[in-house]
Parts: sequence; structure tokens; C-alpha cells
Amino acid sequence: MPETYALYAIKYATHDRTVALNFLEPPDPHDTPMPIDYFVWAAVSAEHTFVIDTGFNAATAERRGRTLIRCPSEGLAAIGIDAAAVESVIITHFHYDHVGNFDLFPKATYHLQDAEMAFATGRHMCDPDTQVPFEVEDVVGMVRQVYNGQVRFHDGDTELAPGLSLHHIGGHTAGLQAVRVLTARGWVMVASDACHLYANMETHNPYPIIFDLDDMFAGYDTLKRLADSHDHIVPGHDPQVMDRYPAVSDQLANIAIRLDVEPSI
Repeated sequence: MPETYALYAIKYATHDRTVALNFLEPPDPHDTPMPIDYFVWAAVSAEHTFVIDTGFNAATAERRGRTLIRCPSEGLAAIGIDAAAVESVIITHFHYDHVGNFDLFPKATYHLQDAEMAFATGRHMCDPDTQVPFEVEDVVGMVRQVYNGQVRFHDGDTELAPGLSLHHIGGHTAGLQAVRVLTARGWVMVASDACHLYANMETHNPYPIIFDLDDMFAGYDTLKRLADSHDHIVPGHDPQVMDRYPAVSDQLANIAIRLDVEPSI
């Protein structure tokens, strides 16, 4: 029998930017402000706890000009998850904002796609432009986790546990994966960077960091097919997510929200 999960998004950072930086074909000639947020996610059932992505640290935030609001482990602790005790971490892809902070998860097995490791350590990284969203120490850090016996590789779609599965999307990177989670309101897709913003999918105008455009567009179709509705797709960086879903508690407003309940708007 599938398990039902409580599903959370935890905001840990933000970045002030403009519309032109968020779309392949900028829709606004005036290039108005359009910030993005950074999240990690957690899916919790009676039997399993999965953390989805691990975020970046203060040094990376300073180097890249991002505003780190809190360490991702602090946000997880606020919803009752001790990062140091977590045994299962899903890495959607190897960009800097999704795969840092190995020191926070010493007991974790990391679940990732074969294609992402090959991409991040292979010939495509000879291109300086392709390297930009990667932190070499994070990539090397994941290689170390392989040698530590803490990585489980997946080749395509995989059920990790009843009610939770990984789905290879690609597009943004070669091995990007999204996570399908059964919740009390149905099947929710944690899209990560298969869809940065609601508007990327709604206007068929993707975020401009793209490895394979055809796969990016096909990924939109995959998200729609696997989610119970459009409202069951959660984009990876949209500040509107924090407005659409309720906070875990009044004390955690604008910090941690519930994705396993219906959106309010």
C-alpha cells in the first residue's frame, strides 16, 4: 500500500533579480524586478523521511551574491527534522543551490541520477559557460560520498518507497529529476528546476539555463501527467509558493509551508 506523506517547503535564501534573468525570451521590455526564492523540501510519512536537496552555505551565498536567510538545517529543525540524523536525501541535480552542505547530513544516503553525475564530471564541464551554476567543491564532495558508500544511483524513474518516486526529467541539466509524492490531497510533483517559476510553464517560456530545450519542454508535459492537477505542481524557485500555501504554524510564516494541503489562492 502507498504511504501518505506530509510535504514541506522550507525557504532558506532569496535573490533580487529582474524578469530578463528568469525567462529564455524576456516578456517585459522594461525588465522589472522579479526575485526568486531558494528552497529545500521534506517528505515525511510514518515510516520514512526524505529531504529533497540540501541548499548552499554562507560562503557560497557571499561568493554568488545571494541572500542566505537561514541555514537549511535550521529550517528543517523548525519542522522537527534533525539534518544530522537524516538517512535519505534526494538530490534533484548538481547546481550549487541544490547540492551543498554535505557536513549537515553525515548519515545520509544520497539518491541521484546516473546521468547527472556523468554530466557534472564529464566533457560538458569543459565549457566555462556550462560550469557557471556548478560549484566544483560540491561536485567533488559528491564524488567523495560515492567513495564513502553514501550514494545510490538511479537510471531513470524509480520508486524509492511506496508513495514516493523519482522521475528523470533532464532539460535544465542532463540528469535533473523531479519527485512525485502521495499526500492527503493527492499526487504532488516537487518539480525543482524542471520548472523554476509558475510563469515558465504557463507561458511555455523556460528559465534560460538549459542543457536540452526539447527535454525541458517535454519535462513540462511529464510534470502535468504525473501530478493530479496544475495545482499539484510545485516550482523550484517561485516566491508565489510561499503565498499560495499555508505556513506550518504562525511562528513559521515565510519560513516553512505545507504542500500536502490545498493552496489557498
